Amino acid sequence: MDCVVREMAADEADVVIDYFHSATPEHLEMLGVDPTRIPSKSVWAEAFRQLFEMPIERRPGFLVTWLDDGRVVGFSSCDKIVFGEQAFMHLHVTVPDLRQRGIGVQCVARSVDIYFDRLKLKRLFCEPNAFNVGPNRTLQKAGFTYVKTHMTVPGPLNFHQAVTRWVIAR
Repeated sequence: MDCVVREMAADEADVVIDYFHSATPEHLEMLGVDPTRIPSKSVWAEAFRQLFEMPIERRPGFLVTWLDDGRVVGFSSCDKIVFGEQAFMHLHVTVPDLRQRGIGVQCVARSVDIYFDRLKLKRLFCEPNAFNVGPNRTLQKAGFTYVKTHMTVPGPLNFHQAVTRWVIAR
């Protein structure tokens, strides 16, 4: 499998919205996502519209699309961006049959290159749920270094949870 990773186009934001709105409660729990914190589709679509209109240097978020054979198979996003310094990334394989098959490692590595280039980063962090084995293994295989495991609320969609912090620096 050879994935293509590129900056997400504004008209692809529905991939993110549909992914979270169609996820099972079990999948959301594994991600550490509180379903009551997921914005409505219309509110989220408007937020994405505004995000994509902003200059990259001022965006609070940045997204990339993962494709295989022209089909969207996942995405990654960054938030907590300090342009020119650091950001926190998230990773999602949207096609359940492709999870735990190695596509994440390829896509994460290519996403990292885009984030470092477009956001001029020195460090990129990721904090998946500590009990979600898939992304933790993926990050290690993609060259991230373990920092620590701690309790936090990693993002606006999440509940308080144990996360594993990983970092990659350049």
